[in-house]
Amino acid sequence: MSARLVFADRDLPPAQFDEMVRRAASGMEALGVGEADVACLMLENEPAFLIAALAARLVGAYSCPINWHYRAEEAGWILRDSGAKLLFTSPKLKSQIAEGIPPGVALVEDTESWAAAHAPRSGEPRAPRMSMPYTSGTTGRAKGVRRLPLQPHQAEKYRQCLATALGIEPGMRAFLSAPLYHSAPAGYGLQTMLNADLLVLEPKFDAERTLALIEEHRLTHAYLVPTMYVRLLRLAEEARKKYDVSSLRFVASTGSPCPAQVKRAMIEWLGPVFHEAYAASEFGYVTAMSPEDSLRKPGSAGRPIGDAVVRILDRDGRELPRGEVGLIYVRQPAFPDFEYVNNDEARRAIERDGLFSVGDMGRIDAEGYLYVSDRAADMVISGGVNIYPAEIEAALALMPGVGDCAVFGIPDEEFGEGLCAAVQLEPGVQLAAQDIQAFLRGKIAGFKVPRRIEFHDQLPREDSGKIFKRRLRAPHWEKAGRSI
Repeated sequence: MSARLVFADRDLPPAQFDEMVRRAASGMEALGVGEADVACLMLENEPAFLIAALAARLVGAYSCPINWHYRAEEAGWILRDSGAKLLFTSPKLKSQIAEGIPPGVALVEDTESWAAAHAPRSGEPRAPRMSMPYTSGTTGRAKGVRRLPLQPHQAEKYRQCLATALGIEPGMRAFLSAPLYHSAPAGYGLQTMLNADLLVLEPKFDAERTLALIEEHRLTHAYLVPTMYVRLLRLAEEARKKYDVSSLRFVASTGSPCPAQVKRAMIEWLGPVFHEAYAASEFGYVTAMSPEDSLRKPGSAGRPIGDAVVRILDRDGRELPRGEVGLIYVRQPAFPDFEYVNNDEARRAIERDGLFSVGDMGRIDAEGYLYVSDRAADMVISGGVNIYPAEIEAALALMPGVGDCAVFGIPDEEFGEGLCAAVQLEPGVQLAAQDIQAFLRGKIAGFKVPRRIEFHDQLPREDSGKIFKRRLRAPHWEKAGRSI
């Protein structure tokens, strides 16, 4: 039985939601979608997304989320590369991508009405497939990550891994407003619907409304990201004290490291309920960090979950001593093996002796805690000094008026590489480059403060939704006539 789902002014009891899923599954089979087939989901945060994804699970098909901001070329690539048989979308979103939809892909533009026209599926469920997200990595087009079905010997370890990293447990009452086209929120939403008593799904994040919903529904769990923490902390003191959120027991965060000072401020405000995990679409959840350890080991991503293996290697594959920064290689046996869709070479490129790396750099301390520095491709070497932009971005994210940011290396005649910060301000905010540099000087060492500040109305995004640093960086290097 699924969880009760609350969305806007709708309240869907478990029996009603389950019937909608079974009707959608029947409709999928009528269209010839079955075991190991692919159904793409280009939907906003709404019940239809969860209905379609769980229906795909029921018939043994892969659900493949597509970023709802995409246009024809971007969405068309995923539809073609994945071999999708079916696309769940809406009339509004279909108009964005109509020219990119390949011939032969069946379309469902009103999931709930379409499902209602079919009798509920009554047969045994097929072996469930996981979501098949597309991830950009550091180069090239987005790649689909397709997993084998979960094996019986992995089931309990998988359950324990999700409990440790995300807090997934029977009876939880959860909140989710992060975009479902991202793999972590999508997975959180599906696992919550399979295990929880209640999921409150929001179309988008609003800081004060989040607190109000936690109080109203006595929510125990939530999935939030560091940007949301920052916006919650920016609420006026009156708003922060207005709501009783003492029911919260576990707030999960993945995807991007949380600045240590932000996490400390959230723990001081709402208590030791904030958990962080290091993960990737390719290898699942690898390390977890409890709130207690966050205070003792600020900036760490935690220790391995279960039987996970974490190694720090140099570029020649040699393991580095504790404390030295290198490439992070991991393996998580609790998750089934994966392949990149139509791209065996890409998988071979990230594998070394049964371990995998997505290009992140980090170190392991004497107690076995992992610290993630940055992506190897993003590291800047200025005057012989290694600088990790993620540290600068974490500091800049705390500045009032900064909505989003990216820091990257650009040519510098004196030092080889210098630093540039691309900044997207919040609506109505005006800041000068000097304001940003002055703010950073109070947070980080002077040599880490970018000499160049660029302002953007909207920062470019990769297929995965992450900021497209290569697009920001490329014009600077093209003018210099050289590359990094």
